[in-house]
Amino acid sequence: MNRIPAFALVPALLLAGCVKNAPPVASVPDSPVTALKNLPEPEASDVVRSTRLAFVGPFTELRVEVFGVPDMQRDIMTDGKGNFAFPLVGSIAAAGKTPADVSEEIRQKLAGRYIRDPQVTVNFKASSNPLSIQSMSVTVDGQVNKAGAYPVVGRVTLMRAVALAGGTNEFAKLEDVVVFRDVGNQKYVGIYNLEAIRRGNYPDPEIFPNDVVVVGDSPARRRFKDILAVVPALLSPVILLAREF
Repeated sequence: MNRIPAFALVPALLLAGCVKNAPPVASVPDSPVTALKNLPEPEASDVVRSTRLAFVGPFTELRVEVFGVPDMQRDIMTDGKGNFAFPLVGSIAAAGKTPADVSEEIRQKLAGRYIRDPQVTVNFKASSNPLSIQSMSVTVDGQVNKAGAYPVVGRVTLMRAVALAGGTNEFAKLEDVVVFRDVGNQKYVGIYNLEAIRRGNYPDPEIFPNDVVVVGDSPARRRFKDILAVVPALLSPVILLAREF
């Protein structure tokens, strides 16, 4: 996934979260940018109209069907942790999984032991409350070890979102972590200093479904690694002045 340039989101509201009372920074001169103390939380309509993959969450209504087995065609509802019980299968931990993932898990547990070649389908019930479905994921990109989309189950903060992506890699610029968020018809951009959050300088912000988190790149760290790569080939010691990256 390519990093989204901030200027593509202008006009936007920019949260300067790197340091306290930091001035807003715009990618386009004279662009209409307003500094906010916090990124606003998404509205219910933002959740419902999401086009991302839908994930099972707590209190989600599902229709489970095993073809040719009437007793295994039933409606179920997950509990507060996103789990449910199914005949011959036992407990299924469905939270954070797609219906396709759940159907495959049930198929594997039935195959061979109870049914030779089970055909299992799992779908959200039409009557299911859209807000009970963890219908969106958070996308984590940039200098992390496992960039990708991760289901949001329960409360997820910025540090947890980065941890889901395997943490930052050696080239990460921790003071340049950007969060993109759509609320209503407005686009918001928040800039955070992950290192400062880790030190407890300010609270770890909450991340919501559909947010895109991009961890910045430190060119200085890449240059430093290039220098270290040639050091073993030298015959005399090399003293490097280490600067803040």
